[in-house]
Amino acid sequence: MRLRFWTIGAALAATLFAAAFAVGYANPAAPAGAAFDELNRGRALAPLGSERACERYAGLPAKWGDDPKAGMVHLRGGAFVFGSTRGYADERPVGDGKTRVGGFWIDQTDVTIAQFAAFVQATGYVTEAEQQGGAAVFHVPTRDEMNARDLAWWSWVKGASWQHPRGPGSDVKGLGNLPVTLVTQRDALAYAHWLGRDLPTEAEWEYAGKAGRDDASLDAAPRDANGKPAANYWQGAFPVLDTAEDGHAGLAPVGCYAANGFRLYDMIGNAWEWTKDAYTGPHQSHTNGDTAAVAPPTRRHDTPMVIKGGSFLCSRDYCVRYRASSREQQEADLGASHIGFRTILRDAS
Repeated sequence: MRLRFWTIGAALAATLFAAAFAVGYANPAAPAGAAFDELNRGRALAPLGSERACERYAGLPAKWGDDPKAGMVHLRGGAFVFGSTRGYADERPVGDGKTRVGGFWIDQTDVTIAQFAAFVQATGYVTEAEQQGGAAVFHVPTRDEMNARDLAWWSWVKGASWQHPRGPGSDVKGLGNLPVTLVTQRDALAYAHWLGRDLPTEAEWEYAGKAGRDDASLDAAPRDANGKPAANYWQGAFPVLDTAEDGHAGLAPVGCYAANGFRLYDMIGNAWEWTKDAYTGPHQSHTNGDTAAVAPPTRRHDTPMVIKGGSFLCSRDYCVRYRASSREQQEADLGASHIGFRTILRDAS
């Protein structure tokens, strides 16, 4: 087991569905005729999906800099059940229960630190956390901290940014294969636009995350056929003890666990992922993300946006959002160490 730097959990503490989500599943392949299609034949897809492979991965996909779709797979699009009747109230299916998305290319993994560093080097981009002078960072709280305030595992750390995840004195040397975090939605969009891409809508993200499935195991804590965690989420007593049964206490490199049926890695757990959509409308319940509680009082509150997939801090007694239908909100301009992103490139209409 390798211990990585700690990141923020995302979601309000919740236990209501813990028992229901404790059942495991084994990441079955996508059904026949699924959206992962012939456009992917002959492409250099990431050879990840194991601890050994992810540790050896440098963080830049094959043909990076030469192929405008490097690190991406194509999904044909189609109809799916958007939401779930087995989760939180804000996850209930919308409309008639079937939502259709068009075809698109999507990153196989979260955007890595190495990829984001290449963007910054090429453009000179300065992230919002760097401009604001800090970001929200997770730490294991002491008993005194737990007794003194709510959400004691959150801190606003001056100088924290994607390059300095724990503040001044920390860096990301040798961590290029981890998902980049402490980036805002605006930062994620800037990276995506640099490559001529975009962020997925919530529906596009969930379509990719469900990979052609809609069975009850999608609402379970991911486990493989041997009962071992099949994603990076919290095992143990949150927020003081992560037993790292999944092999990681903290962020994991991208692609340490088996891909879903669409050959996408880490759609569940590790780091939440930004989407393009505002957190509004009937498909909504929360009024504020808990990262905002530690931001400076002088900071303005930007539009809440939808984040998807859960993080490594989701546990049976906190968050319980290690599922494709799960959703949470995050203020668009608030950097936090539990949120990353991946990009898409939509088919021409």
